[in-house]
Amino acid sequence: MKDSYEIKTFKNKQEAEDLLKKSRNRIDEIDNELFDLISQRTSLAKDIALSKDYLGMPIYDESREEVIHEKIDGICEELGLDVDIIDQIVDMLTILNKNEQKKILKEEC
Repeated sequence: MKDSYEIKTFKNKQEAEDLLKKSRNRIDEIDNELFDLISQRTSLAKDIALSKDYLGMPIYDESREEVIHEKIDGICEELGLDVDIIDQIVDMLTILNKNEQKKILKEEC
């Protein structure tokens, strides 16, 4: 991650506990934001599925997924993130979206 954090030294146990609580609360907030974004991302599956169906395109679009992974590789390098783990996360999001597209197309038939 680009942000560099200095190593904290604590004056007492309470200071460490306060930082732990604050950090965990922020992680919970970020998790909620992530889930909201995942929900928004997945909700686009209907538009994508119907467009692909109309255009006669398959749900799996290898070239699109390659472009996504190339973009992710660059972002990971820039931010100092583990590209293998982020690729796995994106693969899972892609699977979630493709499954939703399949479900939508079955309902439309």
